[in-house]
Amino acid sequence: MAPKFDSAEAIVLNFVNEQNRPLNSQNVADCLQKFNLKKTAVQKALDALADSGKVSFKEYGKQKIYLARQDQFKIPNSEGLTQMKESNATLQKNLHKQKKAISQVEEEIQTLQSNLTLEQMREKEARLRKEVKELEDKLEILRGGVTLVKPEDRKAIEHIYSEKLSQWRRRKRMFKDLWDTINENSPKDLKEFKEELGIEYDEDVGVNLQSFTNMLPQTRKRPRGRL
Repeated sequence: MAPKFDSAEAIVLNFVNEQNRPLNSQNVADCLQKFNLKKTAVQKALDALADSGKVSFKEYGKQKIYLARQDQFKIPNSEGLTQMKESNATLQKNLHKQKKAISQVEEEIQTLQSNLTLEQMREKEARLRKEVKELEDKLEILRGGVTLVKPEDRKAIEHIYSEKLSQWRRRKRMFKDLWDTINENSPKDLKEFKEELGIEYDEDVGVNLQSFTNMLPQTRKRPRGRL
């Protein structure tokens, strides 16, 4: 619990001694707002403390700088400083060990949090068992020689697919004839003209008509050389 003070001077004096660094009245007032002390009250307390010799001060033009009296602090000798340095080194070493231990614990916590809970493992097991059962049922149907697609449905789909490929060939031929006519006497560079119009060949977008043709059953493929 923070100590209680019965006057502004006591509050200001305690703060100046705790800080033990050069301060002006604005510094002190900013830090003591929690005590509802205005700058004028802080300035008055600092002047009173300086007049009574409880704090030191120096004037720099119109500004006063206040500092805790140094004779009230116990200044260690060289032996004491050496002991403090050794103690600090030991504390730093212990701090490093503690940070390392905390880091290891945090890693373990993250690992544990990433693992599934027992309930989650049970749910996942049930889901995987269901998927395996569905795949086994499908495999059993295939092993039994059951036809999954009716012959008439297959034939209808192949017919539609073949018609689409035929339309593709006709459109390629129509475009080629028209494009060759346009560029026959054109002074423009063919590649630049094509880019200017935003025209793309099948090859430009990674599409090949022959690869789609090869997907047809052998008996329905069109002979090479025919468009």
